[in-house]
Amino acid sequence: MSSLSRELVFLILQFLDEEKFKETVYKLEQESGFFFNIKHFEDEVHNGNWDEVERYLSGFTKVDDNRYSMKIFFEIRKQKYLEALDKHDRSKAVDILIKDLKVFSTFNEELFREITQLLTLDNFRENEQLSKYGDTKSARAIMLVELKKLIEANPLFRDKLQFPNLKSSRLRTLINQSLNWQHQLCKNPRPNPDIKTLFVDHSCGQPNGARAPSPANSPLLGPLPKVGGFPPLGAHGPFQPAPGAVPAPLAGWMSNPPSTVTHPAVPGGGVIGLGGPSIPGDASDPVSKRTRSLGIVDEVNLPVNVLPVTFPGHGHAQAFTPDDLPKAVGRTLNQGSSPMSMDFHPLQLTLLLVGTNVGDISLWDVVSRERLCARNFKVWDLSLCTTTLQAALVKDPSVAVNRIMWSPDGTLFGVAYSLHIVQIFSFHGNNEVRQHLEIDAHVGGVNDLAFAQPNKQLCVITCGDDKTIKVWDAVTGAKRFMFEGHEAPVYSVCPHSKENIQFIFSTALDGKIKAWLYDNMGSRVDYDAPGRWCTTMAYSADGTRLFSCGTSKDGESFIVEWNESEGAVKRTYQGFRKRSFGVIQFDTTRNRYLAAGDDFSIKVWDMDNVNLLTTIDADGGLTASPRIRFNKDGSLLAVSTNENGIKILANSDGVRLLRTFENFSYDVSRTPETLVKPKVNPITATAATAPTSSGLADRGAPAVVTSGMNGDARILGDVKPRIAEESNEKSKIWKLTEISEPSQCRSLRLPENQRANKISRLIYTNSGGAILALASNAVHLLWKWQRNDRNSAGKATATVAPQQWQPSSGLVMTNDVNKINPEEAVPCFALSKNDSYVMSASGGKISLFNMMTFKTMATFMPPPPAATFLAFHPQDNNILAIGMDDSTVQIYNVRVDEVKSKLKGHSKRITGLAFSNTLNVLVSSGADAQICVWSSDVWEKQKNTYLQIPNGRTAVAQSDTRVQFHQDQMHFLAVHGTQLAVYEATKLECVKQWVQHESSAPISHATFSCDSQLVCASFFDASICVFNAANLKMQCRIIPSAYLPATVSNSNVHPLVIAAHPQEPNQFALGLSDGGVHVFEPLDSHGKWGVPPPAENGSASGVSASSAGPSGSDHAER
Repeated sequence: MSSLSRELVFLILQFLDEEKFKETVYKLEQESGFFFNIKHFEDEVHNGNWDEVERYLSGFTKVDDNRYSMKIFFEIRKQKYLEALDKHDRSKAVDILIKDLKVFSTFNEELFREITQLLTLDNFRENEQLSKYGDTKSARAIMLVELKKLIEANPLFRDKLQFPNLKSSRLRTLINQSLNWQHQLCKNPRPNPDIKTLFVDHSCGQPNGARAPSPANSPLLGPLPKVGGFPPLGAHGPFQPAPGAVPAPLAGWMSNPPSTVTHPAVPGGGVIGLGGPSIPGDASDPVSKRTRSLGIVDEVNLPVNVLPVTFPGHGHAQAFTPDDLPKAVGRTLNQGSSPMSMDFHPLQLTLLLVGTNVGDISLWDVVSRERLCARNFKVWDLSLCTTTLQAALVKDPSVAVNRIMWSPDGTLFGVAYSLHIVQIFSFHGNNEVRQHLEIDAHVGGVNDLAFAQPNKQLCVITCGDDKTIKVWDAVTGAKRFMFEGHEAPVYSVCPHSKENIQFIFSTALDGKIKAWLYDNMGSRVDYDAPGRWCTTMAYSADGTRLFSCGTSKDGESFIVEWNESEGAVKRTYQGFRKRSFGVIQFDTTRNRYLAAGDDFSIKVWDMDNVNLLTTIDADGGLTASPRIRFNKDGSLLAVSTNENGIKILANSDGVRLLRTFENFSYDVSRTPETLVKPKVNPITATAATAPTSSGLADRGAPAVVTSGMNGDARILGDVKPRIAEESNEKSKIWKLTEISEPSQCRSLRLPENQRANKISRLIYTNSGGAILALASNAVHLLWKWQRNDRNSAGKATATVAPQQWQPSSGLVMTNDVNKINPEEAVPCFALSKNDSYVMSASGGKISLFNMMTFKTMATFMPPPPAATFLAFHPQDNNILAIGMDDSTVQIYNVRVDEVKSKLKGHSKRITGLAFSNTLNVLVSSGADAQICVWSSDVWEKQKNTYLQIPNGRTAVAQSDTRVQFHQDQMHFLAVHGTQLAVYEATKLECVKQWVQHESSAPISHATFSCDSQLVCASFFDASICVFNAANLKMQCRIIPSAYLPATVSNSNVHPLVIAAHPQEPNQFALGLSDGGVHVFEPLDSHGKWGVPPPAENGSASGVSASSAGPSGSDHAER
């Protein structure tokens, strides 16, 4: 088959998958043998569909093709055999033995005899080699790990595990380009040609019946005539007019792109049970010679790709459940007038904008329930208004907010009013809101507003009663485009972009949907929306699925998903009240759920199921058709209530979000008259910047749903400063908690089977059930907590001693030391997310260890330069950031054994690396006290700064700078011998700093607690301090005598490293200079490390730039 024919098969596979012909997809994959769908194979193995597993494999390999294939089929059939034995179905087991396993007897007769003898046992686990066989589910998972390794190593699967990187709906795009080309050849091209078939070439037809010229002599092969767009097969997809170029479709033929499917690795060193047929090594085989344990009888040489690998597969893999929906009432706010529109800040998840039916706008901090800013409607400069507007204001001065929305970066927000006006405000943090632009936008009401960035220039899009859509420059207010063509007032706009083509959907009160490019050439699409009245449109957050929500004049409501390639309704969701009480608003979240306010409740659907998933009543009190708004990650939901209120609903993540930042907010236990105006806490920012296409906030969900939560409703003028005497009185009551006796906390020194000189690195496993340490002699130590009556969860605790664990083989994980003194090296390690593997170095090569077997899976990158810090990429365990002692950061792909990029910017060795999961950045720190921020997309430096070392201070000998991201992924902690500092990552600004006394012991290490509410720091005088992360104020100090014996506490024993438990916010562990490891927890009677100190003005202020520097430090406390 030719290469083009092969590529056509891939295009057909993509098309079939997008159209949900799953079984046909798998059949074509098997029959063509071009792409091995590892996700499908994995699912079938997990489900035990052994016939389908072998049938699918048969399209790619046979049992006797090579030793890898033989091993694959053997493991599958052996598992099927053991499962039959486990069910005591001996007749089936015998049938499998004769029909499936006997073929392997010619290669290893002894193995076949041993397998046969299992029939004589009541329980095959009596066989020593099968004694660790668990249940069916775990056994399949363990086997699957080995199967994937064999498949990756098998030469017959080479180039068949990676689906080509295709743009979405590539086959549709090619067909559409062909139709566009055919349309150019039409002598009299129609603006909106009707295409009804692909079976014959398209022609608009000519009055005299003449045939269209052929491409060979067509005069239209030059500049494209400016004709109307050609909707590709009825989709929302016109031309992108550009002289001299063939136009691309607007958005037609767009569907779900191939998603990556991650293979979760299963902890374990190999298949449990009998090994496969003996397979001798083959030096000529083009496979890496690094070895891995595969089974009990033998091993097979495999490549070094041992980490979870991602393969582009088919479809979306969602990990959410209905329990992830926000249902619990976390906050209640009193707005004062009826909310009409709400929008959360795209970066600061707890800032909520609200616009009401009387024209008021409010900015809330929903954690503190504080109204940070309030504005009543007024025209800023009446002299600049048209006479029509002035007359309208005189006739009826009442104005309502139709839409309020943040710009993508959160620096601006726009307000669309029910009378002519759009006002744009600029937001400068805290409670600082300024007037930016006032636009007399439309005659009559301005019904909707959205932000977009055509040609990378921020614009405001509005629509109104005058039947037009207008595009305004968001900086100058100049009108850039006006779109006319609707025959009724335009109700909503939905800007979006696909494949670099930017466009706007609009809906009108006659039910018409139109689409526009930024070219003043008219609408490209004309469809009827269900309900044919008030309709809003929105894309899912990933931009791949299009929905609309509408209500008819009779009160009948609809939510539908559109098939963009057909321009038709794909599915209609059921469950609305027969006659809704008002116009329904809807929103989307997590690319999975749709929600709408109807019948005094919130109704929720799974996007893939037309039936109602659940109904949320929010403890009652909602309006008949509530206004709703999700935050970006779907953890919070704002909903309007009766009596002009707003409820903030939260899921478990949302509850944690509220609790995380409660300490950053002021005391809400007092009456409104005693409250002080708080500052907006920048550290509440937890979401990445929203994409440029905003969308429809309340009345229709945006292309990207921004996130936030609602606060409480007090007008700013009603808020009075807290009385100074009251604050002073409270300050006198508070006292720093000091722990000086062992009885005042729970402390446990972990047992030591192997003595270490000092602990250089320390980490909890992600499961929370073990602690891994790297000693200065290059040896790793692992402690595991067992499940028992005293520790039913099997988690790390200071009340039960763990075991220092080692595999039965007696292996010790020891790093390569490159003939140097390991005590002089800079050790480093990083643990994979599934706790199965650890990357580690102690001055020599980087080693990859299996955490179950302690085997060295691979070594690479011999010095010089030597690795000094390691960090896994958060989205891809095969990408490793490696800090070097030559001051560079190398981006290394483990799978292909290749350095992808080398980052240069530091002047001394790298001492810290941290990835942000949401900002797509890597932060690095060095012994030069410099911090750099790098883009993790293109690996280019974005910003850099130096630590603010206090005047007169010299760098301490231990001058390493470590960095760690806050839970919000927007801020990070920088730890230096002289200070703790919190930085905002996008601007690289120090927003809080705590500086140690010059005469006091330097900081040896520090870390955030797992919920980022605390910072635990260790010092070279062996003391430990716990800080409130919101303001870096110390709230607890542990004296060395509380955990070190008197004979030791006076010596030079001190903590070198500190680690936080991944699930318990108040548990941490210390690695000491004498080789010991201690675990700490507060007493049950306390539950926490001290009490947070009162902040200035009686408010526990958030991390703010004004408090950065030595002035913000607790000098007197040490």
